[in-house]
Amino acid sequence: MRALFHIALFGVILLTSLRPMADDEPLLHVMLQGDSAASMRSLAETHGGKLTHYLPIINAVGAELTRAQLDAVLASDDVQRHIDDLALNDQPDGPEEPADTCDVAGSVEIVRGNDGFEWYLYNKGDHAAQLTELEISWPEALGAIRSIRLGEKVLPSSAWETQAAQNAHIKLQPESAPGLNNRQALDVRFTSPVADTPLQSDYHVVAHFGAECQTKLLPGYPENNTDFYYSTVTGAEQLHIHGVKGGGVTVAVLDSGLWDHPALTLDSTGKNRVLARYDAIGDSEHEGVFDESGHGTHLTSVIAHSEQTFRQGKASGGYKGIAPDSSIVAIKAFNETGQGGMLDIVRGLQWAVDNREKYQIRVLNLSFAARPRWPYYLDPINQAVMRAWAAGITVIAAAGNEGPENMTVGSPGNLPYIITVGAVTDSWTADTREDDYIPDFSSRGPTPAAHIKPDIVAPGGHITGITRPGSSLTRDNPEYALPGGEFVMTGSSQAAAVVSGLVALLLQLEPELSPDDVKCKLLGTAEPAINADGLLAYSPFTQGQGYVNLSRAITLGERGCGNQQLDLSRDMALQEHFEGPAIIDSQGNISLPGLADMLATEATEKGYSEDRVWGVKGHIERLPESYRPPLNHPFPWQEMYELERQKIEELSKPD
Repeated sequence: MRALFHIALFGVILLTSLRPMADDEPLLHVMLQGDSAASMRSLAETHGGKLTHYLPIINAVGAELTRAQLDAVLASDDVQRHIDDLALNDQPDGPEEPADTCDVAGSVEIVRGNDGFEWYLYNKGDHAAQLTELEISWPEALGAIRSIRLGEKVLPSSAWETQAAQNAHIKLQPESAPGLNNRQALDVRFTSPVADTPLQSDYHVVAHFGAECQTKLLPGYPENNTDFYYSTVTGAEQLHIHGVKGGGVTVAVLDSGLWDHPALTLDSTGKNRVLARYDAIGDSEHEGVFDESGHGTHLTSVIAHSEQTFRQGKASGGYKGIAPDSSIVAIKAFNETGQGGMLDIVRGLQWAVDNREKYQIRVLNLSFAARPRWPYYLDPINQAVMRAWAAGITVIAAAGNEGPENMTVGSPGNLPYIITVGAVTDSWTADTREDDYIPDFSSRGPTPAAHIKPDIVAPGGHITGITRPGSSLTRDNPEYALPGGEFVMTGSSQAAAVVSGLVALLLQLEPELSPDDVKCKLLGTAEPAINADGLLAYSPFTQGQGYVNLSRAITLGERGCGNQQLDLSRDMALQEHFEGPAIIDSQGNISLPGLADMLATEATEKGYSEDRVWGVKGHIERLPESYRPPLNHPFPWQEMYELERQKIEELSKPD
């Protein structure tokens, strides 16, 4: 899945900075910033420059200038700042990863039958791949293997006839080993059909293509195409049942565009709910926002998919998207390959702020990240995002997918004001949180300005949604397509979209909330991962305040605590800037005051854990009644539990 993370989760912000003129004199694409965008436009055009972006949201313009023209412009005292290397190609490279020599992948979901299964395998490389080994285990009720076929090639029964029941490790001789070309089905049938079709998780299959190449069947969900689990585990489904579906709240998705699928363009009543489409690349509201990548469509699906969920053929009362009746504004700033120009992104943010009242934009989803290049307050994208927050738009950003190292949260997620989201995965078991953990890819804090990020974590592992058939995502990663046409993606992009949907539900219930209040409610009620000894299972730089819990935010959340130690207006005016509490010592070790006493010394499990639970309630209620915390324990979990219990009891009393 690692390749998918880079493609599916956030586009690195790139654009070309040099373009030759007819006489071969190169043009620089620059950003000019001053007291006003109007003065910068006048200055650039006076010296023969061509305006490309008009960005009053940050008092800046983008322009194409020759070096001589730029020198003349910079002679003016009106220019307070300029950036003439917008390609962002001076960022240091990360450690070079060895080339992946295995181009074979297995589909995320099998086609199940009562006598076996069909698993599609893909050879995505230019070289032939030959099946050399096959490991299979299966339910006892199915009997023995009856046949195995890869494409049209039938494997000889002698390869498994001497194997033990319910388990087979088949090693194929070169003359009988079938080749894998493009897409072919591995079809396995058994001797005893059963009445109840086995689940995907009942099988264990590993296909080997040489000594260094293998693909393993994932456990899968029982009904992945009809029941998107994240709507249930986040508590959104219970709100759907009570009529809370995000109606009256507009979510803007600034990404790669939108595919016009009925489940995305229409709400649960069949009413059109895409209020506007803006192409920030072409600066047009009229040309549409065709999604070549598929990423933006998938995020919109997570937020607002309006089809009902079904379990065992019966409607659950919930919907596949988190906020199925929310209105949508689609802003396109990323291209087919997931790349977006910095000034195009700022222009998209400008449009969102300018049209906030017209379309009642209350939530802005930003599922992209770039390595921070400037202090948070000097980053042009962050400057625009701060103005969106000040305008009353709750901004949700992905932390990024560059973990597990510290200080890997990207921009704009490094902005202290907004809500930055890391990812949790559930190990393919939606009915329990005992094996929910934070995967390595989810970016960690702190930010370069020592702020704790991410703020919260949310479901981001193998998230099902709609994306455009034929998009670059589906072409490059066909193994993540489900038989019903849905597409599975993993990463903090999807986690951010989940939270954007949850915020839409919260704002339907409490439309008067400010962005700071929304942040206060979500962070103040998130559930941290706690070990049995009461210490944190994850650092705050990994889990933030913990696992988002909308039900708790609604019942227990408070107002007035969001961004209390910050001053947005002074920050935007470049009068004062703020550092967080993180500490970096002379050896580069990162900590917080008192963290050594709060954090478990051993890393928590990646999967099921008997030690780790999410939330104070779960932690306290698992302890024996005789338990007493040791003296000087860093967390008063029992007192917190009692206060919350008392508050819930008060709320439940009749008026």
